[in-house]
Amino acid sequence: METRRITQERNTKETRIRLILDLDSPKEPQIDTPVPFFNHILNSMAFHGGFFLQINASGDIDVDPHHLVEDTGLVLGDALREAVMSYGSIQRFGHSVIPMDDALSEVTVDASGRPFLVFNADFPQEYAGSFPLCLLKEFFTALSTRGGLTVHGSCRYGDNSHHMAEALFKALGKALGQAFIRKQGNPASTKGSLHE
Repeated sequence: METRRITQERNTKETRIRLILDLDSPKEPQIDTPVPFFNHILNSMAFHGGFFLQINASGDIDVDPHHLVEDTGLVLGDALREAVMSYGSIQRFGHSVIPMDDALSEVTVDASGRPFLVFNADFPQEYAGSFPLCLLKEFFTALSTRGGLTVHGSCRYGDNSHHMAEALFKALGKALGQAFIRKQGNPASTKGSLHE
């Protein structure tokens, strides 16, 4: 069976991003951005999702990591959308609840072609290291919009913002991994198609 391997690039005055997504490979992720905490949570997302993800990204982080984080979400969303368009039916729905010490986070995904985001996270600390956690919503918004994904992400509770964010990305990875499992036969929609 053909492997679902997708390459996407985005080059602007603000960022340069090259991404390879292989939904059928269990290889270790290879994440290389100039933002260490972002690398950490993207690595956790792909590892626990059970798919290969390679990201090489640079950008104007001397201004703020906002553009890099948001644009990475856009490029990953593009890759996930292409996976549906190019390789056929998927299971469509995914859900995961992940604990990490004091924190419990949850993500539910519907790869329906209809972008919508519900994001609930009240981080007790504004930063994880030097990373502003408000940017996580920007990533989720970009991902859901470009991927045609309905995503409900919630940090249910926690005392440590790092734990809450990491659990959220692990849950995102597992939910995406479930949603993008191949499905035999017709698309998982009473309409007969997704992403239309």
